[in-house]
Parts: sequence; structure tokens; C-alpha cells
Amino acid sequence: MDTAAVAFDLDDTLAVTRVDRETLLAEAMRAVDAPPRSREAYLDAHADNLTERSREPVFARLLDELDTGADADALARAYRTRVNDSLEPVTGVESMLATLRKRYRLGLLTNGPVVAQRSKLRTLGWTDTFDVALVTGELSAGKPDAAAFEALLDALDADADETVFVGDDVGADVGGAVAAGIDAVQVLFPGGPAPDPAAFAHVERDDLATRLPAILDAR
Repeated sequence: MDTAAVAFDLDDTLAVTRVDRETLLAEAMRAVDAPPRSREAYLDAHADNLTERSREPVFARLLDELDTGADADALARAYRTRVNDSLEPVTGVESMLATLRKRYRLGLLTNGPVVAQRSKLRTLGWTDTFDVALVTGELSAGKPDAAAFEALLDALDADADETVFVGDDVGADVGGAVAAGIDAVQVLFPGGPAPDPAAFAHVERDDLATRLPAILDAR
């Protein structure tokens, strides 16, 4: 079946931070006088809170394990500010998205709390870039759960076999999409996951804007 809809992950697929996330987390922890926590600890807490409105429960879990009087909401604000200040589009993707939208229904499905992810879209100026932009904090489940991808297909008014999902995460993006019957394109970058054979195509992130249209044409 011809491709009718193309949907994307956000973080590390379409947008990146100029400063690495571990440094941004450390800066935010210092800003509220909290001891440092690892990026891995943050990601574990984040993965357990994909349907929350804000990052406060994520940071509450991190702070609960520390001897500190730091406030989780203040820490969430400090981290959000630093991430957004460092956030930028991957080179060329804005013009690519505008071009693709002329041919396909364009979607976004991003894991994370509503406040954080919606603020990223505002920071990037992307609130109207997609026909459908879903944040798992507004859904009953996050990626890779099938319910998240079913919500995406419903919002796009597209069948799984006429949709392509583009993302960097092997489990959440590639595995989740393929399990839902959606062809996946894996975005690769230095230090990221190795190519997953479950994806029907792979593309280096720096080449995403120039190569993805041809990948879709050849599908």
C-alpha cells in the first residue's frame, strides 16, 4: 500500500540539545541544591512516568532516594529551562517536514510529560508543524505500548500498513511501531543504538533531511 502518513519521534530524532542531557541534569540538580543523580537513574524514573502531566513525579522519585530538601517541582522547572535553552532542530528537518506535509499526513508521537514536551514544541516553533502531535502524557500509555501507536493512527486517520514511523529508540520507536504493524525507519547517530534489523530502513541523523524523502519514495 502507498504511504499516506509519516510520523516522528521528537527527542534525538528531529531535535537535539547543544549540551548533553547529563550535563543539563547536573546543572539543574545544582540549581536546587540537590546532590547529583545519573542520567540512567533519570531515564529509569522517566520511563515509569510516561503518562504524567509534568516531570515532577520523575524528579520526586529521584529526590526521594536522596537526603535533600530540594523541591521536585522546582527541579522540574530548572531542568525544563535548561533543556529548552539548549534545544535545536536537526539540520534541515524543518524544510523537510514542510515538504513532506504536502504529500503525507504528518504526525508526531513523543514520550514524556505534557508540560515538558509541549514546551519543547513551542520552543522550536513547531506547534503547527504537524497534522497530529501526540504527547504520551495525554494518553493512556507511552511508547512502545500498542495503545500509543493506535492513538497515533486514529488521530492521523491512517491504517498501519500505509504509515511509516521514524525514530531513534530501538525499543520505543522501532520495536513499538513494528509491533503495531507500522514500518519503521531507524535514525542513527554516534553513541546511539546499533542498526536494528526490524527497521525497514536506517538513516544517519545528519542525513535525515536529505535522505528520508527518497526512502519514503522507494518504500
